[in-house]
Amino acid sequence: MKEDKIFFVILVITSILGVGSGAAEFFVAPEGNDGNPGALAQPFATLQRAQRAARSVRRRESVTISLREGTYYLPETLVLTSADSGTSDAPVLYRAYGDEKAVISGGLRLDLKWEAYRAGIMKARVPASLTTDQLFVNSRRQPMARYPNFDPNQRIFNGYAAEAFSPERARRWADPRGGYIHAMHRHMWGDYHYLITGKKADGSVTYEGGWQNNRQLGMHAKYRFVENIFEELDAPGEWFLDDKTDTLYFYPPGVDMNEALVEAVRLRHLIELRGTPRDPVRFVTFQGLTFRHAARTFMDNKEPLLRSDWTTYRGGAVLVDGTEDCAIEDCHIDQVGGNAVFVNNYNRRITVKGCHISRAGANGVAFVGDPNAARNPLFEYAQRQRYAEIDKTPGPQTQNFPADCRVEDCLIYLSGRVEKQTAPVQITLAQDITVRHCSIYDVPRAGINIGDGCWGGHVIEFCDVFDTVKETGDHGSFNSWGRDRFWGLTDLDLNDDATWEAHKNLPLLDVVKTITLRSNRWRCDHGWDIDLDDGSSNYRVVNNLCLHGGIKNREGFYRVVENNVMVNNGFHPHVWYKHSQDIVRCNITGSDHYHPAGGMPSTPWGKEMDRNLVHRAGVMQPQPAEKLAEQSQRDAHSVIADALFVDPAHGDFRVKDGSPALALGFQNFPMDRFGVQKPELKAIARTPEIPWVQMADSEVSVEQLQTIWQARVRDIAGLGDQSAYGLPAPSGVLLVKVPAGSQGARSGLQKDDVIVACNGKPIKSVSDLKGILAYATTGKLKLEVIRRQRSLSLDLVD
Repeated sequence: MKEDKIFFVILVITSILGVGSGAAEFFVAPEGNDGNPGALAQPFATLQRAQRAARSVRRRESVTISLREGTYYLPETLVLTSADSGTSDAPVLYRAYGDEKAVISGGLRLDLKWEAYRAGIMKARVPASLTTDQLFVNSRRQPMARYPNFDPNQRIFNGYAAEAFSPERARRWADPRGGYIHAMHRHMWGDYHYLITGKKADGSVTYEGGWQNNRQLGMHAKYRFVENIFEELDAPGEWFLDDKTDTLYFYPPGVDMNEALVEAVRLRHLIELRGTPRDPVRFVTFQGLTFRHAARTFMDNKEPLLRSDWTTYRGGAVLVDGTEDCAIEDCHIDQVGGNAVFVNNYNRRITVKGCHISRAGANGVAFVGDPNAARNPLFEYAQRQRYAEIDKTPGPQTQNFPADCRVEDCLIYLSGRVEKQTAPVQITLAQDITVRHCSIYDVPRAGINIGDGCWGGHVIEFCDVFDTVKETGDHGSFNSWGRDRFWGLTDLDLNDDATWEAHKNLPLLDVVKTITLRSNRWRCDHGWDIDLDDGSSNYRVVNNLCLHGGIKNREGFYRVVENNVMVNNGFHPHVWYKHSQDIVRCNITGSDHYHPAGGMPSTPWGKEMDRNLVHRAGVMQPQPAEKLAEQSQRDAHSVIADALFVDPAHGDFRVKDGSPALALGFQNFPMDRFGVQKPELKAIARTPEIPWVQMADSEVSVEQLQTIWQARVRDIAGLGDQSAYGLPAPSGVLLVKVPAGSQGARSGLQKDDVIVACNGKPIKSVSDLKGILAYATTGKLKLEVIRRQRSLSLDLVD
């Protein structure tokens, strides 16, 4: 009854102000009053009051809530349910008014009285019981007190130290409880985070955590730092909140704190759209708004995903869960502590368009479905199952996952400021996700990651993705896994001819639709440009410009790699199935195929590998690509020749008329349509450095086999071997052959083991190992070995 009266008053006022009968508009301003009617001249003060007003409008009328300029500090998360829905003819729109800047904040402004503490550090009393994990000064996030100090020029963690929490260091700390340890994964496959819980008498700290990575191999010995330690407050920009005395300490970086805007962070989520598959939130759009001040969530990133290397936290500054036909358009999501946008479980036709997403603590936009929608889900990398026990039905068993969604015309950079096993765009347990015309760069791991084959249909097109894998390793600008039902079955060998003939569709049980990468530009200086990793199947990779790292196909099935340009690099085959059905044709490469890492079938590679051109400047008469043919046992018509690029110095790798690539079937594709197109974003977006085109060389040679302990060994050769054998670095000694009864076999060594240490000393090469053996005493040797991506210790027997 009360809402009816409010609705009647609003209708009368909006009619007087000239709002049409088919639409209702309410206004909100920081200086407004929730007792006002919500008119332009008499706005509400809060979004919650505007939400209640919008609910009072009949569903056949569209509703617009316009936010005037200023910052809206939310007292609690704004939660929209199906009661807030619009319709296709009468949508609901939350927008910034005109060109005004409206900021939705999960924090609060602090009005403080500062006084000098010591050595340039200021202090101020804060409201009782204030907690915050971030501090913003003049709208810029400041680093917590940390060791080592924040250094913008340090690529990994902005500074790291092996002794970050050593007993010697920790003895300086009176009470480190509440501090954090951040460390890279031992093999650089993401990172770990820990909460310090105390300190022992010997100075060593106790801590809990480390659940943020699905490949549990321990923290890196070198790449680690600590933060939120009072005694480490010693550099401009650092801060520490003493919650026992309600005192904030800050070392101003040349800022007048009496004039500065100081803000703390309270909320994890700013906006939640929460519906259900049966009763979804529908036709709600957020437009032109800035979202800022969302709390970090790295200690709640615990849920493992399907045998990928990831775990996830299901939340973000904007959480979308159980919705249809909703959108986030032309918004700026700025410096949030965790995920920027998280699209969780059932969602259909969600659009993120024209958005500027910068400096998120975790993912930019994540689409993550329900593991229970998958058939026979497994979670940890080493888990395996039997063919006899799996469900053979193709596709999902429920619809509780994101589908038919888009990320379009967005600028996303510097994500993963806190969590490194993240991506600007993450897709897992989803279907038909399109990522189009996005510029993505300056990130710790992949720019775009697809975590599994469930359930395919994704299209990645016209994106510009570069400066990726900047803090981690063994990854690509695009990365995918496909550790689906077929992968690693213990009772079925898909390399067996008869087994393959009977089970050709097995790799397609989960990836029921083809995943397409087309017309993108990629550059990864610390890995591959395109990395189709474990199990990735049913991919079509076409018309991509790869500027540095080439294209890698690891074990998987039904991949087509066609009509791509790989500058100064080539195609990387890793650990293929005998019957992969892969097609690699009509590509221009800068090298021969790379050394096949981890073993390849002795039969010809794939289904078709041919009509590829290895670019070699000045070779005007095409020559047979004998090395390619020798490697693949295919490539009968592939050639070495000058591709005749149009303007490679300026990034135009189309080929001129008369190029031998055209005769092989290569077709030019546009080189000027990569990345964001929205003028306001294009004006500020970076583009990748264009490499000089080098003379094509043959693959890096592998050192000749040598004999140790009657076993045949060789050096690990480059990034390919590192990835294939799951190594922390591209070094070590590979066991190529271990004859039965040999000293190596009696000691427990096996084929494809990699020796990385002997008697505690690192082994980078065969010569290192021989050097240790030459000076070894008669005592036993202890070997550290990596076997199938897991570490173990072995004693060498006589």
